[in-house]
Amino acid sequence: METEKTGLLEGEDGIVRCAWHGNLPDYLHYHDHEWGRPVADDKRLFEKICLEGFQSGLSWLTILRKRENFRRAFAGFDFERVAEFTDADVERLLGDAGIVRHRGKIVSTINNARRARDLAEEAGSLAAWFWKFEPGADERPQRFDYATLIANPTTPTSTRMSKELKKRGWSFVGPTTVYAFMQAMGMVNDHIEGCVCRAEIERERAAFKRP
Repeated sequence: METEKTGLLEGEDGIVRCAWHGNLPDYLHYHDHEWGRPVADDKRLFEKICLEGFQSGLSWLTILRKRENFRRAFAGFDFERVAEFTDADVERLLGDAGIVRHRGKIVSTINNARRARDLAEEAGSLAAWFWKFEPGADERPQRFDYATLIANPTTPTSTRMSKELKKRGWSFVGPTTVYAFMQAMGMVNDHIEGCVCRAEIERERAAFKRP
């Protein structure tokens, strides 16, 4: 199996999956148990879109390995609490070696918490607002292979969502960041054909109750 052509990788357990986890144990667990599984929990949705913003310019693996530190630093990504952070919290976070100490991204997370609070109040929940952007079957490729995955770092849907978020004052939510968020939170199933998780996640998405 030529990974660079198929995007698939056989693990030590003999199971074929998307190749991007590289058979690293923590990344493999993330691939199998989180990525692409539909999420309706507001805190998890807020966490993920913020961490995708922190990931900009870095690898997701770097962020994943710091995730528990981020959760501790940002009050479990409870946006009601993060929205109340002050300049003193910004300085505290800039001194926290366990996270990515980027002032712009830290300030953005606090700003986005305030915007998330407004959005949840307007829509009833963050999940209700995000999931209304789930693309229909007519917007998705009939066959999802590796070439399709790498050719589409953004989609018309992620561009629409990005524009709406920016209009509402969110930051670090460009179309590529938003599409990575959609992939991770199960709004699309981008496990490629041949990956063991693809059919399982299709079943999970079919049974998922949209908020």
